[in-house]
Amino acid sequence: MSDLYTLLIEPFVEFSFMRFALVSSFCLALSSAPIGVFLVMRRMSLMGDAMSHAVLPGAAIGYMVAGLSLPAMSLGGFVAGVLMALFAGLASRFTSLKEDANFAAFYLSSLALGVLLVSVNGSSVDLLHLLFGSVLAVDEPALVLVASVTTVTVLALAIMYRPLMMESIDPTFLRAVNGKGGLWYGAFLVLVVINLVAGFQALGTLMSVGLMMVPAISARLWANSMGKVLSIACLIAFVCGYGGLLLSFYIEVPSGPAIILLCGLVYLLSVIFGVHGGVVARLWRSKHRVA
Repeated sequence: MSDLYTLLIEPFVEFSFMRFALVSSFCLALSSAPIGVFLVMRRMSLMGDAMSHAVLPGAAIGYMVAGLSLPAMSLGGFVAGVLMALFAGLASRFTSLKEDANFAAFYLSSLALGVLLVSVNGSSVDLLHLLFGSVLAVDEPALVLVASVTTVTVLALAIMYRPLMMESIDPTFLRAVNGKGGLWYGAFLVLVVINLVAGFQALGTLMSVGLMMVPAISARLWANSMGKVLSIACLIAFVCGYGGLLLSFYIEVPSGPAIILLCGLVYLLSVIFGVHGGVVARLWRSKHRVA
């Protein structure tokens, strides 16, 4: 028993940076994973990736103006993310291109611009910090930001749950009954952006989208009701965050990649053993149908 305590709990009791990292992982799991579930349901899984890259040039400009200042980089990332979503939406509305094509064009351009800005005005260390972050370096201001974003996200999802569900399933019906689908969609995009901004402080722009999307995709293979999918996605994200921190602590690997790799392992297991659409379940049903 004492060995389990030493292995699983003592690092978080003994070191404050581990406690900060654990709390930030819990907050991100509680807010990012539900956002990822809605993105999966709307078949917009790659949009989270696009938005995470769009945050980079804004964070880079914030870094150029004020250095490694959390408020400046967060504000810059938020503005850049919202502007990319706005421009991609306008391009989809006024051209014949589909939304995914416009998001791809904008996010690739944004990523290149962000890397260029950091490379010209900073060092490779600064660039690595922005791209990959370090959850073990989360300080008190960053933790307050992550916790605030989590609170706003949970409250906003509780308020907009029903209309957002309807807008995701049948936007035409919501438009027909004047349900203000565009308003809910816009509010949802803002939630995506603020969660990515909060996530990049801990995991970097490239990794924050992993904690948002991979647990949500895995959860879809274990449940078929929205409530259960949301709960399982949050649980997977938190367990992977906890396990990734311990891996990082004991075998000295980067914390962000360790967390996302655990998420990837859960995804592989879900693909094989998931009860709703996993490989084994589908083969089992196919075998009994033939029999």
